[in-house]
Amino acid sequence: MKAILIAGALSLLGTLIGTRFAISVLVKHGYGQLIRDDGPTSHHTKRGTPTMGGLVIIASVLVAYFVAKLATQTEPSASALLLLFLFAGLGVIGFLDDFIKVFKQRNLGLRSKAKFFGQILVGLVFAWLAIRMEDDTGQTPITHFISFTRDFNGPELPTALLVIWVLLLIAGTSNGVNLTDGLDGLATGASVMVFGAFVIINIWQSNQNCSAINAGPKCYEVRDPLDLAVVAAALTGACFGFLWWNASPAKIFMGDTGSLSLGGAMAGFALMTRTELLLVVIGGLFVAITASVILQVGFFKLSGGRRIFRMAPLQHHFELLGWDEITIVVRFWIISGLCVAAGLGIFYAEWVTGA
Repeated sequence: MKAILIAGALSLLGTLIGTRFAISVLVKHGYGQLIRDDGPTSHHTKRGTPTMGGLVIIASVLVAYFVAKLATQTEPSASALLLLFLFAGLGVIGFLDDFIKVFKQRNLGLRSKAKFFGQILVGLVFAWLAIRMEDDTGQTPITHFISFTRDFNGPELPTALLVIWVLLLIAGTSNGVNLTDGLDGLATGASVMVFGAFVIINIWQSNQNCSAINAGPKCYEVRDPLDLAVVAAALTGACFGFLWWNASPAKIFMGDTGSLSLGGAMAGFALMTRTELLLVVIGGLFVAITASVILQVGFFKLSGGRRIFRMAPLQHHFELLGWDEITIVVRFWIISGLCVAAGLGIFYAEWVTGA
């Protein structure tokens, strides 16, 4: 528990202080955000706001985790290291995208195929290691089963299908957070709640782990849950600190560097805590925003140019309806909080009822 508190506090301080420094450096060098011409016209006032703030989040999380391990004189677990690899690896892909936008003055950044290839490459390495790294008891960070609040009883997925499932979850979640990151503080605030939920889930699974003494009949077959809670606490603290500078009016944007990495971390937690399908509930806001884009594009093609929403992703639809940006953000935060509460309620209820 001491490591959880240390990691959360250090990452919070890291982004609170580090983001302020990053803003001054980025402004000095003119590394500002480009605004797409096909977005809401009100966003043009944000042109030039420093971006790539996700670098501060990534650095704060990594430093906070390893300092917490040093302070408590405990070794990093394989699960935590794999999750940090996925988190930082997708951050590198996002950084390359932001780099092209800022330095090449091309507001679309990486080509979609190149970005997708990068996500697949990182995901493949993560999946390959996660299904091969056994501990002394034979447990691996992820299993060959689909899960909700724990693995479903049923046939194991063949390795090929498992890898495809992992890649779909990583790509879907990372792109979902990326699509949500369109208004000041929206994705950051929602991420705080999701990672906070995984702190609770991991602590609970640690206390009810099947390897623990006096474990009950509904114990959890998961690996390294307490160390994953340390990573979740670091991510929660880092997002909290970054939100201080990212809240409306934003002084800095996380960019794809932050959104892809945070989304990848969410997918990693869902896989390692055996809550893959529960992530649909906990991350309900990200799911809804992603679905709005899929529906908009699909309906546009099928109907010959008609639209469901005035603009997708969903938050921009409400902007064009005349809602103030801060109103949309706060109301979407409320929705995200309700989704997280529902997810945690389902998680706990399953354990209580034994269903």
